[in-house]
Amino acid sequence: MSVINTKVKPFTAQAFKDGKFITVSDSDLAGKWAVFFFYPADFTFVCPTELGDVADHYAEFQKMGVEIYSVSTDTHFTHKAWHDSSETIGKIKYTMIGDPTMQISRNFEVLREDQGLANRGTFIVDPEGVIQAVEITAEGIGRDASDLLRKVKAAQYVAAHPGEVCPAKWKEGEATLAPSLDLVGKI
Repeated sequence: MSVINTKVKPFTAQAFKDGKFITVSDSDLAGKWAVFFFYPADFTFVCPTELGDVADHYAEFQKMGVEIYSVSTDTHFTHKAWHDSSETIGKIKYTMIGDPTMQISRNFEVLREDQGLANRGTFIVDPEGVIQAVEITAEGIGRDASDLLRKVKAAQYVAAHPGEVCPAKWKEGEATLAPSLDLVGKI
């Protein structure tokens, strides 16, 4: 069952951010755009390339009013150790949530129960806590933060412009579509 257009389920978790351990919950999402970026495990191979790519674009996400939450089933202690030992992970400024109970991974339907690991899943959440976009990839396929930025911009545009939709490959400033009877069969 898809989680698209559903509200983020309640959660509370420990996280690592800005050199500190913090508590994060679903209530932190209220009134803000968010991206949940699930990955299998710390100290692995594709994961640091993805997390580093998101870190490189974090300032852009922040300018758009978007908070990033990376999530794995590792603990917040492991996130700190990885942050301290890896140059790539060391540049992360966003929140790294530990999900050792696997509750959040289950809530977002990305948990591989037999392994206790999360699949690569990206979720764009609107200010009402509703999931607007989902991307799930196999373990060996890394994601691209610049495409994630494009998708967030499209989600924000559609939210701000009821009655308009963003076509394939839409980029900020390009034409959108206004679905109507007159448009049927014209594209």
